[in-house]
Amino acid sequence: MEFKLVNIDKPTDINFILGQSHFIKTVEDLHETLVSSTPDIKFGIAFCEASGPKLVRISGNDKNLIELAKTNAMNIGAGHSFIIFLQNAYPINVLPAIKSIPEICTIFCATANPVQVIIAETPQGHAIIGVVDGESPAGIEDEDAVKTRKQFLRNIGYKL
Repeated sequence: MEFKLVNIDKPTDINFILGQSHFIKTVEDLHETLVSSTPDIKFGIAFCEASGPKLVRISGNDKNLIELAKTNAMNIGAGHSFIIFLQNAYPINVLPAIKSIPEICTIFCATANPVQVIIAETPQGHAIIGVVDGESPAGIEDEDAVKTRKQFLRNIGYKL
């Protein structure tokens, strides 16, 4: 077995969700869930089929986001993994609905940060071992940082 790192290739301002499922129906269920979650959402989905023809199944409503999803799914190459790229919505807007889809097993991350996916490669295939989401902490927040955090949440409409 070998370990490798796969960098998620995306523009800095794009959020994505990386997870694992167990059924080909995932692509359609994710699409329906995303479309019904937020009126102006744009997204691309790719799902790595783990048996049969072993294709990367795709869907979405934005050509560029679908391309991002396809490229990153092929780079990861782990069976039953899926990746969703989002615009005009944050993961917080869609995660509860995604988690309620019966075939969803795991969400590895939901972020706009730079991410490295830790992959184990065996003769059978690839497995996602975990993710490195962003960077390590630089310290503990002080009073000014607390004020900045609270103001940011109010500025983007998540707190009153």
